[in-house]
Amino acid sequence: MDLSRVIIVSDRHLFDREADPEAAFLSYLERIATEHPRAVLLREKDMPEADYLALARRVRALLPSVPLILHSFPRAAKELPCAGLHLPLALLRQIKEEQPSLLEGCSSLGASVHAVDEAVRAVSFGASYLIAGNVYETACKPGLAARGLPFLEAVCKAVPVPVYAIGGITPERLPEVLAAGAAGACMRSALTHASRLL
Repeated sequence: MDLSRVIIVSDRHLFDREADPEAAFLSYLERIATEHPRAVLLREKDMPEADYLALARRVRALLPSVPLILHSFPRAAKELPCAGLHLPLALLRQIKEEQPSLLEGCSSLGASVHAVDEAVRAVSFGASYLIAGNVYETACKPGLAARGLPFLEAVCKAVPVPVYAIGGITPERLPEVLAAGAAGACMRSALTHASRLL
């Protein structure tokens, strides 16, 4: 499968029922990397920063040829060679206002947005790409209504940076996401079962 426009969003908890959850999680990333995704976004924001950095080092060593984007921890991104840093919009604004030096030297800075005005603000804070969602209903956020393709199209038209769709994205939905103007899409759980067949 062609994942060249897909950012793989990690979630180690998808493997909690495995006999060795960490080994299963890393094996999944290793298998999916053979399909050459656009990047891997290590979104394990419930971890303490020291543990997150240790995991990021393992993933970086395991996937040396795949761009690695760290999430929520700017100090970890400074310590580990990575393709970029992704932040929730509120955290991006806080860091820009209070500790802008944490973002110095960051080659790529992303932000999560859920409305057009948020997208515009994120770019004003220095975001070089955006992740916009949720486009479809998703098990990740049960009960949250889909924002839909018109929302995605409006975000893409409002900003001059690449926009990646998130939320309920499957390989089958990727063409309509791209047709709405997105640079690509993020997938979290859609590929976990497919990866076992690679």
